[in-house]
Amino acid sequence: MTSASRLPDPYSSQGGGTNLADVLERVLDKGVVIAGDIRINLLDIELLTVKLRLVVASVERAKEMGIDWWEDDPALSSNARRSELARENAELRQRLERLELARGEGAPTSGGEGAHDRDQ
Repeated sequence: MTSASRLPDPYSSQGGGTNLADVLERVLDKGVVIAGDIRINLLDIELLTVKLRLVVASVERAKEMGIDWWEDDPALSSNARRSELARENAELRQRLERLELARGEGAPTSGGEGAHDRDQ
């Protein structure tokens, strides 16, 4: 048996080493915050300030910390997209009702004549 066969496998959790999956699991379980500021000054005049904050955590851990912004973002959540569309639809219906009342048409009845029928 050669000495190379007795070396610990760097991708195995056996032999005292830590594999990438173990490190990732620990990071996601505990969470990691990386913070930094970038400031650009010219002759003691601040031109630009960029504040960077990065949180790496599992979804469950983030929710425990009170971070759940993705649930309300229509680009990331189908529920948020549906509720935004429903809100927008209700606003448009109210606006249409106000416009019809301002024109003196009133709301059309479901079985009766609508604005389109009266114009003909």
